[in-house]
Amino acid sequence: MTLERLNQIKSLLNDYNYQYYVLDNPTVSDQEYDRLMQELQTIENEHPEWLTKDSPSQRVGGQVLESFQKITHQRMMLSLGNCFNEEELKQFDARITDVIPNPEYVVELKIDGLAVSLVYENGELVYGATRGDGTIGEDITHNVRTIHSIPLRIDDMQTIEVRGEIFMPKASFNQLNEEREKEGEQLFANPRNAAAGSIRQLDSRIAAKRKLDAFLYMVPTAIEMGCETHYEALMRIKELGFKTNPYTKVCQSIDDVWKYIEEMTSQRNDLPYEIDGIVIKVNNIASQERVGYTAKVPKWAIAYKFPAEEVITKLKDIIFTIGRTGQITPNAVLEPVRVAGSLVQRATLHNEDNIMTKDIRVGDDVVIRKAGDVIPEVVRALKERRDENSVPFEMIKECPYCHTALTRKDNEAAYYCLNEHCDSKKVEKIVHFVSRDAMNIEGLGERIVEQFYSLGLINSIIDIYHLKDHGQEIKDIEGFGQKSLDNLFQAIEKSKDNSLEKLLFGLGIKGIGSKMADTLSKNFKTMDDLLNASYTSLIAIKDVGETIVKSLIEFKNNEQSMALIEALKNEGLNMDYLKETVVASDNMFKDKTVCVTGTLSIMTRKEVKDYLERLGANVTGSVSKKTDFLICGTDAGSKLEKANNLGVSVLTEEDFVKEVGR
Repeated sequence: MTLERLNQIKSLLNDYNYQYYVLDNPTVSDQEYDRLMQELQTIENEHPEWLTKDSPSQRVGGQVLESFQKITHQRMMLSLGNCFNEEELKQFDARITDVIPNPEYVVELKIDGLAVSLVYENGELVYGATRGDGTIGEDITHNVRTIHSIPLRIDDMQTIEVRGEIFMPKASFNQLNEEREKEGEQLFANPRNAAAGSIRQLDSRIAAKRKLDAFLYMVPTAIEMGCETHYEALMRIKELGFKTNPYTKVCQSIDDVWKYIEEMTSQRNDLPYEIDGIVIKVNNIASQERVGYTAKVPKWAIAYKFPAEEVITKLKDIIFTIGRTGQITPNAVLEPVRVAGSLVQRATLHNEDNIMTKDIRVGDDVVIRKAGDVIPEVVRALKERRDENSVPFEMIKECPYCHTALTRKDNEAAYYCLNEHCDSKKVEKIVHFVSRDAMNIEGLGERIVEQFYSLGLINSIIDIYHLKDHGQEIKDIEGFGQKSLDNLFQAIEKSKDNSLEKLLFGLGIKGIGSKMADTLSKNFKTMDDLLNASYTSLIAIKDVGETIVKSLIEFKNNEQSMALIEALKNEGLNMDYLKETVVASDNMFKDKTVCVTGTLSIMTRKEVKDYLERLGANVTGSVSKKTDFLICGTDAGSKLEKANNLGVSVLTEEDFVKEVGR
């Protein structure tokens, strides 16, 4: 048994894997495949020094993790905006054609699975990561290696990132649930949940048994690969051995896109995997950049979502919840029913006008669906089935939590609790303030906030910054040790350094979402300047309308709001916009192309990237002849080697920190 024979077997098995799992065209019997795999494993057992990460034998699993590690994406993994009919699709097209005349579109099936980012260096799979919050995901490499349609090695030495969807085919899902039923285990609701549960197993042997699959649909490094269009990039990765969806198509007009949608809607149930819509993307990559992005989604792409499945169940009760703005929302309590693969027991009724218009009553049989296949809603009541003694709906007059009289504002359908001291409202405000898109205080999730509130440790936002005075009380709570306490206090302290837009969004001012908070912060730079801004200067800003101006005026005229701002200032919270810190125009990174690699210890990769962008640098994820600087931590790997070969200037993390004076 020689190394030459081992490499020959590996090559054969890789070819057979590709033909079976990617081309869906098996060219060898199962018995022959199994015989070769057994021979490979025998050689590797006798010569462990010959075992490599890209060996086909590694797809059977076996690695067991203690926990998932975090991975910061080299580029944000954004979500997609949605449309639900032809009219909304044409509105999307109109927005595109305002910027790009006669755009060409690529249409793709929207696979109902779990988004994944795959990164390859020197031809080898380095890691696979979940989308997470778009910035930071979880390292699932040990499970990705078990998916036969994902290549462990490719014939390209560049640093390449490929994104796609891990999914569970319908046949694998049915087989899995049959096995779970025999074992008396809880069944998975749908293939998507099964795929997500499988890919997040700490034991890769479990994932290997689940027969997952993957389609790859995006190449963030397409430009570096020399591709000018999205479709060209897909064809390029297909040549490299990645599995792309065969139904992907280029369309020359939005009318062609709609014909494709109608065609695939009729074929949806015949596919061997679940899809929940069609994705439409501008094909030309340069045009994509011209169209641009919002805070969370690319403007050049959209997902058409299929009409929701409708089912009938009984409305048992109507209950009311309160949001952070004090808005009261009626919700339906339903006889449990399965909709679009999951069990539904609650659904939104939106507001009083919606209920009265549809004449929905407790005890009715009602039709429900998932809006956008996500949020359950009541579509209509089946009045022909109604009991003659049914009672018409009547909106509550008092807050269900503090019993303050509710107020319906002019030109709005919603009712509000205006009591600033309402317990439920205060908890919602605190939960929003500490959330990821706001102050991002890890360790203060909704459950912990509610617990601290009930114990009197937090009664308002400012109390978050006094929690350090209650260390012993918190340690006495079950589940809180010294380490978790230290982590919480560090996260609270770290939040004080957040840029202004994070704080502004966290304050929960009506109408000011994360994007608007960034717009206002960018224009006024400081909290004081924003709060002192005139009506004229506010309304002159693009996207700022009367509603936003009115909300800001109400906020700054409220004594409690101003007292909160002063208290937060006294606690040392930053009140300035930091994304565009004024930097000397002659800094060495301005207008330069910079890549960051390796393990960093002084700053996080995202902090370095953000700082470089504020210095005017163009930050990329790979090294090329156009790269001016490589900033590297420990374990820099192939990027450092490539930079040295190309003569790129290399800085250590310490060099960078010293240069920028951090």
